[in-house]
Amino acid sequence: MSTAATTTDAAASGGAGTVGLGEEARVFFGYGSPRIMGALSLAAIGVRLGLGHWSLADLAVCGGILIVEPFLEWVLHVFGLHAKPRIVFGRKLDPLYARRHRMHHRDPRNIPLVFVPLPVLAGFIATLLAVSYFAFGPWQLKFTALATMTSFLFGYEWTHFLIHSPHVPRSRVFRAVWRAHILHHYKNEKFWFGVTNPIADHVLRTFPAKESVPTSPTARTLGVDDEFTLIGATS
Repeated sequence: MSTAATTTDAAASGGAGTVGLGEEARVFFGYGSPRIMGALSLAAIGVRLGLGHWSLADLAVCGGILIVEPFLEWVLHVFGLHAKPRIVFGRKLDPLYARRHRMHHRDPRNIPLVFVPLPVLAGFIATLLAVSYFAFGPWQLKFTALATMTSFLFGYEWTHFLIHSPHVPRSRVFRAVWRAHILHHYKNEKFWFGVTNPIADHVLRTFPAKESVPTSPTARTLGVDDEFTLIGATS
């Protein structure tokens, strides 16, 4: 059995030990991005509750975001986080989010690398504010959308952190999510792109049986060497 396969099995079986959720939450909230996400989500929820005037439209907005979220997560992971450096008009294009994600793949247990970088988070928040404002009519629906999307963003950060923490899940649902992400890191980076749930992976056929795909030699590097140039690329 290869080293990568052994690592995958050990991680997925909980061989690293476990830490309680309370202790993990204290670590989690010690970082800036969870505090910002949590504060924004709570503020949006508070404003929405204060506005009142609930309707079926609120339910439709929440349901629509619920449907879109797994696929948006998949698209951002595949085409954003796994983007490789490119030369555009003679200049190297290598966004911060892609560089940090490669660092995360190289050292999955390095907790600071798990979190969304603050400059990237600022862009996310600006985007969510713009979408909420321009895509929805009444203020009630604007804040319903904002509260829902920021809550999902916070949930993503917590789930991703918990997967890479020493905590070993006990629930069947979270254990399945946790195992799939471990396989993405240690088995093959071309599959299992969902972090909070596997819906998009199943629909888009990137959730194979573990035994059906080879262990990737680039699961840690994402095909980019230490100098952040494309492996195998010609100059």
